Amino acid sequence: MNKRLRFSVAVAVAAALAVAAPHGVAQSKPAAKGAAASTSSGQATSTSSGQAYPTKPVRMIVASGAGGGLDFVARLVGPRLGESLGQTIVVDNRAGASGSIAAELAANATPDGYTLMLMSASLVVYGIVNKTRYDLYRDFAPVSQVAAAPYILTVHPGLPVKSVKELIAYAKSNPSKLNYASTGNASLAHLATEFFAITTGTQLVHVPYKGVGAALSDMLSGQIQMSFLSAGSVFSHVRSQRLRALAIATARRAKVAPELPTMIEAGVPGYTVTQWHGLLAPRGAPRSVIERLHREIAEAVRQPEVASRFAIDGTEGIGSSPPEFAAHLKSERDQWARVVKLANIRSN
Repeated sequence: MNKRLRFSVAVAVAAALAVAAPHGVAQSKPAAKGAAASTSSGQATSTSSGQAYPTKPVRMIVASGAGGGLDFVARLVGPRLGESLGQTIVVDNRAGASGSIAAELAANATPDGYTLMLMSASLVVYGIVNKTRYDLYRDFAPVSQVAAAPYILTVHPGLPVKSVKELIAYAKSNPSKLNYASTGNASLAHLATEFFAITTGTQLVHVPYKGVGAALSDMLSGQIQMSFLSAGSVFSHVRSQRLRALAIATARRAKVAPELPTMIEAGVPGYTVTQWHGLLAPRGAPRSVIERLHREIAEAVRQPEVASRFAIDGTEGIGSSPPEFAAHLKSERDQWARVVKLANIRSN
């Protein structure tokens, strides 16, 4: 744990408040008759069989339960995607195993463009530590990274530190006495904090929880002294001064909290962590469909109402191309695998 690790991790999460929708389903507005196969440029998309796409509702499997940050992204972007496709986007929440249950379901779906999966960075981390019955890199075709949101280093106000440098000094003077919360063993929050510990040469105590709510509850009560959690999860508590934010884990200061220094500015070289969300299709989906979906996603996240809603929680729309998202997925796997190895993180 005393080895220095200096590299940049650019990862997703989306962090946001849930948008209510009945029975876990978000539906787009019905398209005008004859519009189902039109693209944003007014041209039809056809599959390899010559059939127009889409001609029926599209199922979006969301690798989390209803009400979380990933679900928020699905319900904000999904209806806009549905409008541009001219079909309903049916949100299908499948929680469990950091998204692995959803991934197995999606990997076995027919690769025709009518089943998609919206995932977060947590699924990459899960696959590094755990054996799965699917291969995220072999069984899926990347469509686009949809959005990314920063992680924020927060502490309980009772802890006598007001900067990252003071926190590091306190941790070094009190080895293994600071507890930090995560959303589960081998979760992104777990690895993000181990990344911090490795980089700063500190010894911290990991306390895993089953979700953000339970972790925050103990943070607010003072049982847990620090955490790296998504901006959307902690901002309201920071604003009410029930938690103290020390730094934001992005490469640049965030517009939503310009007063917060980055971790790099605060003295932790190379430290960036984001929670991101991306769209995948089962491997073998028609190239024309993948390209169409990417174009529509990129357009959806640029819509002013989407961008402004994202910005409330520090989230940024991305809309990357399939090759860019594929490269991002590989980079994330390689870099988090180094953290797992150095911190000796194992599955439960």
